[in-house]
Amino acid sequence: MAVVQILDVIVPAEFTDYIVQNTFERTALVMSGVAARNAVIEQQLQAGADSFSVPFWNDLANDEANVTNDNPASFSTPKKINAAKQQVRKSFLHQSWSAMNLASELAGSNALVRVQGRVTSYWDRQIQRRLIASLEGILADNIASDDEDLVLDITGEAGDAAKFSASAVIDATESLGDNLSAVSAIAMHSDIYRTALKNDLIATIQDSAGRPFQTFRGLAVVVDDGLPKEDVSDPEDPADYNYTSVLFGPGAVGWGMSSPRVAEGTEVENIPSAGNGAGQQILHSRLNLAIHPAGFKWDDGSVAGESPTIAELKLAANWSRVVERKAVPLAFLVSKN
Repeated sequence: MAVVQILDVIVPAEFTDYIVQNTFERTALVMSGVAARNAVIEQQLQAGADSFSVPFWNDLANDEANVTNDNPASFSTPKKINAAKQQVRKSFLHQSWSAMNLASELAGSNALVRVQGRVTSYWDRQIQRRLIASLEGILADNIASDDEDLVLDITGEAGDAAKFSASAVIDATESLGDNLSAVSAIAMHSDIYRTALKNDLIATIQDSAGRPFQTFRGLAVVVDDGLPKEDVSDPEDPADYNYTSVLFGPGAVGWGMSSPRVAEGTEVENIPSAGNGAGQQILHSRLNLAIHPAGFKWDDGSVAGESPTIAELKLAANWSRVVERKAVPLAFLVSKN
């Protein structure tokens, strides 16, 4: 019986490009406009070092304008514009999958060919998990350092006032002030999503390419069970969970992804002697990734390895805000369901 080997269907360099391009196109966060592909990040991912700075100009201060006069000895005092920088952390990631050749022989199809078809979906999920973890880190830093000015927590209210609702979503954007209209998407736990669906708050529309996506009162919806769901009392009682939903403005998160600069992005390892000579194949997939919420810098306050883990992305010690609140296109709503 002839078995198609993975080397027969994969050209490593082309496969890595395929993964990168498809991930940029398919992830729900990109389709919603929440995460914007950033050329600077992509360039820096191919450079040395584990982090890099992105300088930016702050907005002009809202000082009152001068009242002019006709006195030649009266001179105006020019204002200045200030600069700041965001520190972006890189992540160097790898995953591999293996299969014994004999298992594929007996199954009649190659297990790794199936793996090949799922690698892009795997990285989609990893990117979304790492973004959600970064948002949790920002939330933790905001609670610890900035008087929770990004957060509306209604869980202490009585009855329906503590529950997720359209009204609560509007209230959560209050701290954005006149930037309220910039909110374009909402990420929610699937429990919250089901409730919104039952309450006829979710609509399905098509984008310009004809692809269907769902909206909540006009906001693009991202459903992710990685969002915080905190058990505060009785795990059997849904009313005893606190849920965190996130509101985004366009481009709230910048990100980039590339193949490694030195190692192969896709590599197939053959071990002929494994299985007492039947052989084993291992598909390796490597990516360089950076995900960075706008208005923050990475502090590297607590990272044990060469790249931050998902758990380390959630730590307040690794994040600091570098702009005023209104310049951050994010808001958090903590509610019951």
